[in-house]
Amino acid sequence: MNHKQVLAQVRALPPQEDYQWDGADEDERPATAQELQAALATARKRGRPVSDSSKEQVSIRYDREVLAAFRQTGPGWQTRMNDALKEWLQTQQACSPGQRSAPGLPGG
Repeated sequence: MNHKQVLAQVRALPPQEDYQWDGADEDERPATAQELQAALATARKRGRPVSDSSKEQVSIRYDREVLAAFRQTGPGWQTRMNDALKEWLQTQQACSPGQRSAPGLPGG
């Protein structure tokens, strides 16, 4: 039985066959409209919160020995790698464009 068939059968049930709470067990009480709305609002908030970070996710390949060296430093190695790249960038920006020696960079 597929989803549409199940839905059609549920909708075909007469109202007198709807669940009727007997008041004996609070755990079996049907949720109110407000409780359902609160549950839906909570369910929509699942997942990682939206960050105001200026970071961008990319896919890049590094030499194995470079990754191994950073990974050996333990948890937070990706942050340290990012810091090392920012430090290198600052030293390159401090040089005049003609003094850059790294391959692939203008002046290199």
